[in-house]
Amino acid sequence: MRSPRSWASSIFLIAVIVTAATLVLTVPLAYLLARYPVPFKAVILLVFLLPHAFPQLPVFVNTTTLLYRVNLAASFSGVVLIHMVGALVYAVWTMTAVFRSIPESLEEAAWNLGASRLKTFLTVALPLATPGLVASTLLVFLYSLDEFTGTLLVGSPFVLTLPVYMYRTSVGYELQVASIAALVLMLPGLVLLVVLERYLKSEYLSMFGRL
Repeated sequence: MRSPRSWASSIFLIAVIVTAATLVLTVPLAYLLARYPVPFKAVILLVFLLPHAFPQLPVFVNTTTLLYRVNLAASFSGVVLIHMVGALVYAVWTMTAVFRSIPESLEEAAWNLGASRLKTFLTVALPLATPGLVASTLLVFLYSLDEFTGTLLVGSPFVLTLPVYMYRTSVGYELQVASIAALVLMLPGLVLLVVLERYLKSEYLSMFGRL
């Protein structure tokens, strides 16, 4: 079995990569959905919910089958992809709600002063969306940190993360090690609750019902 240092570095590296890749993909998409009349916007948002609309096991089993066909199963890249399948919805929905809560008049003022749309996005919209960006980062990071089923199916036995390690130690009756691993998994969740309470404002949360 791999050393604690090995699985710890593995899970945190996976979580960081999943978080970065998810935000790079979803922040521009969320801005597009929030600001422009995109056809079938509601359908697009619902598509991201599909992995969570059904039991996890059949969803991940079918995804694992697809990854085996393209030789991505039992690999680091495959685990990153399987984590992103479930993590995308947290960033897309959160950032879309946050961008919608930002008054468009602020961006229009920047356009009137000669700023391009890209510059307006980078200097006006994105800084104002920082609380949502922090919340999305934490939600995605925590999801990846805690993900078990997909990691076990896709990464085993070559990619070992903390939840999988905890499962193996509990099955092997190493209950003290499993208890410590469970405590390590619980601490980020407590931090998340504190940060979300501080950064997610009521006007952001109210926008979820209007997406």
